[in-house]
Amino acid sequence: MTQLIDTFLQPAWRVSGRVRAVVTTRRGGNSISPYDSLNLATHVGDAPDAVKKNRRLLKQALNLPSEPLWLEQVHGNVVVDSQCATECKADASYADGPGIVCVVMTADCLPVFLADAQGKEVSVVHAGWKGLLQGVIEAALKKFKAPPENIHAWLGPAIGPKNFEVGAEVRKAFLDEAHPGEVPANAFQPVDIEKNKFLADIYQLAGLRLNRIGVKNISGGDFCTVENKEMFYSYRRDGVTGRMASLIWIAEDKK
Repeated sequence: MTQLIDTFLQPAWRVSGRVRAVVTTRRGGNSISPYDSLNLATHVGDAPDAVKKNRRLLKQALNLPSEPLWLEQVHGNVVVDSQCATECKADASYADGPGIVCVVMTADCLPVFLADAQGKEVSVVHAGWKGLLQGVIEAALKKFKAPPENIHAWLGPAIGPKNFEVGAEVRKAFLDEAHPGEVPANAFQPVDIEKNKFLADIYQLAGLRLNRIGVKNISGGDFCTVENKEMFYSYRRDGVTGRMASLIWIAEDKK
């Protein structure tokens, strides 16, 4: 389940209230077309001043305890923690204490939120198909001290299974890497046999990898970024566009 609160999405998952998790939408910021309006990425061609204003607005609106650990995402499997100062080359971040704000940016790729039920550990992962194949989810889960059965995952907005067209080489890469019979037929639906094109279900592919490592508490997957232009940026749909932010942190205990 997912809740829409003002201009943000929040997972409705069964973890400690100390865990704060948010996905921004494209609403409520300072950027002009084609980045309108809450673009949070500095690398997409938007006016730097607009991005700075949007990041300040985000920090104020969410009352963030610190500056988020903004990353330079490279579609790999590197996971960083609070030792990363800023713009580290990585595709996931992890925290096991309060006040550290983990963040990834997306505009079709899948943000995967991870937290243990007690709210002692959190992570957020940027999972495009390349990152999934390279094991970015598994790399993030290796940081956790909690056992997999105590970890919850929430899948944020991403390109949906009706719009994620991939080539036969992508399908083959997943099938070659998977255990026998692990990838169901409907994870890759043929859409153009002559051109060897398929529609991929990135939610299902991420869920398979979470299950493989023992994470069973999985929710989310409620939105398609391509289909909802009013709410989400989509690189596949628009090309030149902004980025949403997916943030997670552990709040300080109230004394």
